[in-house]
Amino acid sequence: MRPVVITRPAAQAAPLVARLNESGCKAHLFALLDIQPLTDTTLLKATLHRLADYAMVAFVSPNAVDAAFAHIEKWPREVIAAVVGEGSRLALARHGLTDENATIISPRDAQRTDSETLLMELDLDALRGKKILIVRAETGRELLADQLRAAGVDVEQIAAYRRLAPVLDEAKTAVLIKLIAEPNDWVITSSEGLRLLQDMLEQSVIEDGWVKMCEKLLIVPHKRIEQTARSLGFRHIIQCDSGDEAMYAAIQSRT
Repeated sequence: MRPVVITRPAAQAAPLVARLNESGCKAHLFALLDIQPLTDTTLLKATLHRLADYAMVAFVSPNAVDAAFAHIEKWPREVIAAVVGEGSRLALARHGLTDENATIISPRDAQRTDSETLLMELDLDALRGKKILIVRAETGRELLADQLRAAGVDVEQIAAYRRLAPVLDEAKTAVLIKLIAEPNDWVITSSEGLRLLQDMLEQSVIEDGWVKMCEKLLIVPHKRIEQTARSLGFRHIIQCDSGDEAMYAAIQSRT
């Protein structure tokens, strides 16, 4: 079985990398985004201490869940928790929040776990005029907030962590050169990360690096990422459901 390159942030990727290696599939970690804590959490803590003020709190990623729950002592039973994917549901469960003790809303279409499909699950009429909180990174898509505001929802956003492009230093460049030269497949879980990879290869000393990368097989958990990949020149793509289980199954099923 060909080796696979996992490009998720290191903390999220570690369990999948370990499981693949234990199964006999060589997995390399090459994170395309670095997740960093905020330098000042004063506003985040103050906001999360008044969760009961909101009708719903939406988390944009597992990182948002983990960063927020570092400051949440108890979840108000009446507040809806909304997430965009299975990974975020599992993150909630790690912090004790499940369907048994909370109302959790997430997309039912496992192949399209994003803001657009989350919006389809929400009762916008019931939320109109109410306050909701979106927990996110310092930067990111504005679609969820914009669409909710357009529907008459009072939206507040709070940054819980930072997403940074990794530094392409000498050591990371050497790893990238090796990975591009070797036969392997790549798991891409972010359109932003894929574009950062393109930037890295254009900055590197790898001759025709992006051309060689575009010949790789990609495994992606979202339709939007697949569309981004095809627009950037990739032809060999497997789309799977979100979450580690689905990605593990897709990796193991490669021919």
